[in-house]
Amino acid sequence: MATTDRHSRQATPPALAHALAAAERGLAVIPLSRTKLPALRSPHRDDPAAPRCHGECGRPGHGVYDATADPARLRALFAAAPWATGYGIACGLPPHHLIGVDLDTKPGADSTAALRELALRHLFTIPPTVVVLTPSGGRHLWLTGPPDVAVPNSAGRLAPGIDIRGAGGYLVGPGSRTAHGVYATAPGTAHLAPARCPRALLLLLLPPPRPHPSTPPTPGGAHGRGLVRFVLAAHEGQRNTRLFWAACRAYEDGIGPALTEPLVTAAVHTGLTEREARATVASARRLTGRGPEA
Repeated sequence: MATTDRHSRQATPPALAHALAAAERGLAVIPLSRTKLPALRSPHRDDPAAPRCHGECGRPGHGVYDATADPARLRALFAAAPWATGYGIACGLPPHHLIGVDLDTKPGADSTAALRELALRHLFTIPPTVVVLTPSGGRHLWLTGPPDVAVPNSAGRLAPGIDIRGAGGYLVGPGSRTAHGVYATAPGTAHLAPARCPRALLLLLLPPPRPHPSTPPTPGGAHGRGLVRFVLAAHEGQRNTRLFWAACRAYEDGIGPALTEPLVTAAVHTGLTEREARATVASARRLTGRGPEA
């Protein structure tokens, strides 16, 4: 039996073996090709009139929406894509709610220096965390975010050469082999868990506020009205994120308790339930240190 088990392990493709190891840590993953793109093509690619599908059809080929930490499902995905040479780790999913800070190497842009400058300007430090080295000389920093906040993907918005992988995005996992080389965990970080994203950095990653034409009277003067407008302007998929951002700012500026009810009312107006809205405000209160830890 031992011989059979050893042979089975040896027969496991390297990409699948690394993906299974990531899944053991609770990370949801998908197979990738040598181009770093999802290895499985969309089952709807020949039907441009097909309704938008995120995997509801039950077939693989929906990119990050196929991501799973279940070993059996993972083996099935790799069996359907035997050419896969790597795997992608979906961001924003439980239990880690991963946020990837991609420090790229581009001519004329020192992303490491840019992150250091941001940290000095906004008074945060990156705690010890998992770091993945890319074939081009870049680095991926793994951080975790609050479960009720969707950090958007962005490219260069934070600073030149710094890309963010959030909800709906993915990171190339260590051990993946691409056309340009192999991704590897930086020495001394493989045993670490993804660190909590510093509050000041998290606020930088969320969308900036936009004005709204009208708001009801609110505490906190013009600043309070602006935060409520920001929440009222939320579209579907932004509601929790905008409410969290506004609540964090309100508690930081000392008007959180007075602004709680207007913020909750505004969030309910956009489509959140009162229970969801109050939970998000409570999360902001805890994150800013104005309430008990979760």
